[in-house]
Amino acid sequence: MPENETEIKVNVTVEADDEAAGTPMERFFYHQRRALEETAKALDALLPPGFKEHATEASREFAKGFRVLVDATIDELKKISEKEEEPEVVEAEVEEPAEEPKPEEPRQPTTGKTKVKVKLD
Repeated sequence: MPENETEIKVNVTVEADDEAAGTPMERFFYHQRRALEETAKALDALLPPGFKEHATEASREFAKGFRVLVDATIDELKKISEKEEEPEVVEAEVEEPAEEPKPEEPRQPTTGKTKVKVKLD
């Protein structure tokens, strides 16, 4: 090996449980999750502590704002549903039945000698 090159040893360990655990897809997802966790740690190490504090507080305030919005929406929906559950009382004017005029002559019976022809098309 030339003098300006150094040998870098990469130590890869595969746990016996990893090979035996689950299907290939489960193992794939396990490694992907671990990769994301390590990436998050790497990014976290790049950020200064002050930034982390302010970002955490900003996240809390963001969540509080949405909590207020959701609570207000729930309250409004409750008010609307309570209004719909109350039966509406509608006062209607009741007309008194009209008095039948008293005929001066007694009514003729409808059955009798008179016949009516009805032509149907």
